[in-house]
Amino acid sequence: MTPEDLAYLALALTPGIGGARLRSLLETFGDAAAVLAAPHAQLNQVRRMSTAAATAVRDASLGRAERVVQRTRALGGRVLLPSDPRFPEALRGIPQAPIALFALGRWELLHAPTVAIVGSRHHTRYGADVCRHFAGGAAQAGLVVASGMARGLDAVAHAAALDADGGTVGVLGNGLGVVYPTANRALYERVAREGCLLTEFPPGERPHAGSFPRRNRLISGLAACTLVVEAGRKSGALITVDCALEQGREVLAVPGSITSPLSAGCNHLVQMGAKPALGLRDVLEEYGLEPEPVGQARLPANLSEGEQRVLAVLTAGAEHVDEVARRLEVAPAETLSLLTALELRGLVTQAPGKVFRPAAALT
Repeated sequence: MTPEDLAYLALALTPGIGGARLRSLLETFGDAAAVLAAPHAQLNQVRRMSTAAATAVRDASLGRAERVVQRTRALGGRVLLPSDPRFPEALRGIPQAPIALFALGRWELLHAPTVAIVGSRHHTRYGADVCRHFAGGAAQAGLVVASGMARGLDAVAHAAALDADGGTVGVLGNGLGVVYPTANRALYERVAREGCLLTEFPPGERPHAGSFPRRNRLISGLAACTLVVEAGRKSGALITVDCALEQGREVLAVPGSITSPLSAGCNHLVQMGAKPALGLRDVLEEYGLEPEPVGQARLPANLSEGEQRVLAVLTAGAEHVDEVARRLEVAPAETLSLLTALELRGLVTQAPGKVFRPAAALT
């Protein structure tokens, strides 16, 4: 990182210095290093600057910027500044564009055609199945799936994209190195390894009330289209919709039952003019793509040996968990754990009485 980049990062990390003030400072003084060297009286005269902001700039620390760079690199990530050609083009022109980003993983995914898929933390089995259908199908068609790394349908979307051997970008409401929610640790590690994690918060920063709306504008900003799978009228996913509309992006929504509170938000979006997503083709046509030919679904490459053995037993049809355990010569509790993991990945379905069968796409 050049001295000028380090000076820019020091300003970007300064509390109260957002994009508008930073642009005014650079326009006035020419470069970031000159801003850091400017006296308080001159800073205070810059357009959009307050006395408090001028004081904050005088206190800006190159040492802190160096520590942030070192911490990012120690985590395996990289700092992306607007001067860097790796900075995502899709985010340069959005309202309140980010002034610095931190990425971990396959940063090249930030430049690929992307669809944002969001939904409720609390969802139905229908919602999870539909989310896997859209995310997996979009990934197989070559689109990167962006979402917010939250519990629920965000997590389903990320996992489905990776299970389809596709790309996914997890946009965080906190800094790299912080796993939130903690239940998503395995997903965090998998996305960091196989996809890309992106955030505008420095490493180690914990999430706070205002960080998630900021995150949501990046999710929609990366994508030409935002798809809402299942969301209530007060779901946080609808904040992403507002961001997408402000950015001039397309919004699609999956209709649901009129009696389900968890579909009320999506149904309202359709009523207000959002394009209904009735199948994968509705999403892909926004990108000029066609769905892959229908056929037997590909199994994820990272299935454990136990999961593969369970699927082999179910090849002939539905079986009770005890029968699967008997044929595998494995304890019923361990077998149920394997079946549950496969169910969460959409590879098996459960009928009443703990009877399991392969998902329809695998038969």
